Amino acid sequence: MTNIRIRAVDVYHAKKQVDNTVYFEHFQKQGKDITNFLHIMGRNKRYVIDNQEENTNTMAIEAANRVLKKAELEGKDIDMIVFSSQVPEVTVPTNAMFLHHAIQAKKGTVIFDMNANCAGMTIAVEQASRYMTSNPHVHTALVVGSDYLSLVADPNDAMTYANFGDAASAVILEKTEEETGFIDAMFEVDSSNRNNILFPEKGLAQTIKAGERAESMRWLPFDGTMSLPYTYDMFETILERNQLTIEDVDVFCLSQFAKVNIDKIQERFDIPEEKIIYVGDEYGYTGTSSPFIALHEGIETGRIKRGDLALFWTIGGGHEFITMLFRY
Repeated sequence: MTNIRIRAVDVYHAKKQVDNTVYFEHFQKQGKDITNFLHIMGRNKRYVIDNQEENTNTMAIEAANRVLKKAELEGKDIDMIVFSSQVPEVTVPTNAMFLHHAIQAKKGTVIFDMNANCAGMTIAVEQASRYMTSNPHVHTALVVGSDYLSLVADPNDAMTYANFGDAASAVILEKTEEETGFIDAMFEVDSSNRNNILFPEKGLAQTIKAGERAESMRWLPFDGTMSLPYTYDMFETILERNQLTIEDVDVFCLSQFAKVNIDKIQERFDIPEEKIIYVGDEYGYTGTSSPFIALHEGIETGRIKRGDLALFWTIGGGHEFITMLFRY
């Protein structure tokens, strides 16, 4: 039976790292104390772009080159490129086109962008895995998630300005006959929250027609723990339908959006600390790439080994949730 496994994963982040002091001082000038907020979110440092050269695409290209080198592959070896971002550098052509050119991929490569916000890269890996199993001509895929989130952060809103970081992650997927790789994934969508997070706030058409600028993301306050009942049900359902238990999971690569959510998931399922990978205190919240930056961290530190069962979970604006089982 043909399965889809992760051959390699790598990461690139912005060069500049900023600690909480900068944000404490920034919001103190506005009469705001964000100490408790940063504690709840689990932030200490974050990487942010502070130059004219770097952007979503440059980070993606660097992550892709790193993972190709790690996998001992060249661009010509890639049959499919999927690029995930919610802050695309361009809308025409696809950002995958620039990635294709940068790695010198072959002309017959399947390429496309996808945007599922913060859930994007996890969904891209799921979609690529399922597509690869049905297409006999696609043997190797490059999936890249990259978000320049600080670009659209609101200096008056701690949720975006003090929370976001800029980074990319790249994964090589390949076909294998071994009993490993992609297992299953499931989704949950609550579109009643579709107006909570918006960029551009007024929509592209109205912004352009009014001659306005869309400078920052609109983020209405809402209770982030609203996602947890969905999450608990999804974990239980996907494990049950694959004849697994929570104890069978070796590592949890979860959204790095808020440490409080991870803590509640850990408490709900009595998950040992060593099975939780958390990088949000170093990277900030990197959006689409965050579960795979956690995966990379786990592999690099030896906490994740070949054959380990990983459970991925993340959430995109609106809201949409994905939970995925993958044996590394």
